[in-house]
This record gives sequence, C-alpha cells and structure tokens, in this order.
Amino acid sequence: MNGRRVLILGGTAEARSLATLLDAAGVDAVSSLAGRVKNPALPVGQVRVGGFGGVDGLVSWLRTNECTAIVDATHPFARVISANAAQAAEALELPMLTLRRAEWQARPGDAWIEVDDMLGAARAVSEMAAVRDDLRVFLTTGRQDVDVFKAIVDAWFLIRLVDPPEREGPRHSTVIRSRGPYRLEGELALMHEHCIDVIVTKNSGGQLVSAKLDAARVLSLPVIMVRRPSTPGGPRVHTAAEAAHWVAGLAE
Repeated sequence: MNGRRVLILGGTAEARSLATLLDAAGVDAVSSLAGRVKNPALPVGQVRVGGFGGVDGLVSWLRTNECTAIVDATHPFARVISANAAQAAEALELPMLTLRRAEWQARPGDAWIEVDDMLGAARAVSEMAAVRDDLRVFLTTGRQDVDVFKAIVDAWFLIRLVDPPEREGPRHSTVIRSRGPYRLEGELALMHEHCIDVIVTKNSGGQLVSAKLDAARVLSLPVIMVRRPSTPGGPRVHTAAEAAHWVAGLAE
C-alpha cells in the first residue's frame, strides 16, 4: 500500500475494527469522526474529529491529504456524510466502499411495525396512543430525533441516550443515559420497571443494542422499526474483514 492513504469515515464499531486491521497491515489510514458523541471510543492510528464543510470541503481535504480511497463506515442513518462522500469520490475519481453492518431481520414472534422515517414512527405512536390510555414508549432512536415526538402529549416516553438530547423532546418523558452493549436480562428488567408498551428504534443492526429486540419478543411487545435510508450505489460489505480485503485489493 505504499503511496496510498485511506480515509475511513465513521466512529462505528466496524470503522474501529477496520482501522485496527489496516494498522496491523501497515496501511496508511485516517479515521474521521463526526464529533457528535462526547468521549467516543477512538480507533487506532490517525484520527480527525469534526465536519469537512460539505462536499467541497471534503474534496479539498482528500486532495490536500493525498487520499486514494474512501471507506464509508458511518452509522446506517448518517445520510448526509454518505452522500457527500459519494459525490467527493466521484469528483476525484477515487474508489469508495460502503461498510455497513447487516440489518436486523424480523424473527418468528416479532411484532414489527416498519415505517420509512421518524415522522412515520411518530405517527405510529400517535395512532397507538389514540386507542390506548397511558401508552408507555421506549424510545431508542438517538438524541437528534427526540423533537419529532414532542407534540405527542397522550403518551409517556422512556428515552435512552448516550449524550443529552440536542432538542426538546416530548413533555411526558424520562431520559436515561447509558451506552451499550446491553444484555437481555437488563433489557427485560428495564422494560418491566417502566411498564413499557412499545419500543421505537432504527434498524441500525449489530449486536451491541439488539437485546431490546430479544426482550420485545419475550414480552410480546410491538416494535416500531424505522427502515434504513437508501445509500449511494457502489460496492458494499458488512464486515471489517471484507473491507480490509477490499483495501488490500487496491494495491493490486
């Protein structure tokens, strides 16, 4: 990989694993984190934190730092940076790979209500609240989305976040802050303690936070599942090992 530098976008577990693999292989790689999470787990190797300033800023950074490939390993719902990366790669004619953990798939016993976006999730909660008194919702979609539910006044929300919410959330709510991984026993205890009726989550995939889906299955609770947004075309893989193999192939 002499003369090559790979930009890894994202602070996901997959991005960190890829950084470790590339570092061990002697690949010059830079990991870029958005900077939204306080005290994030840092990957090995070179790290930059913060935005690029849109497509033009990213193009400039890639050119200045002589990057020759991009791996988009951002969160599955990080639409803006993924779109920007695709445009920057096209402008500079750089190879780009998308690394995304596999989506969760409904299993026997699951009661998923799939929606296309957060507004759809809010509508589904409102519809449930209209026919059920004192609806209790477990909201696990992240701090950037709590305001979508603030107009819902006939339901109570347990909101689990890593960092404090960025916007005003629903009036009747309690915020708890914690970071996965979570285990089935703990999720069951939490849902029992707060008498949860329905879970709202995004289809982010992975094992770190999937125990809530196992708990919902055990408790026969419905899950309002927000589908992943579409992402730019091009090659994509699900694991860091596959991404490392792709990077190694660039040298050939």
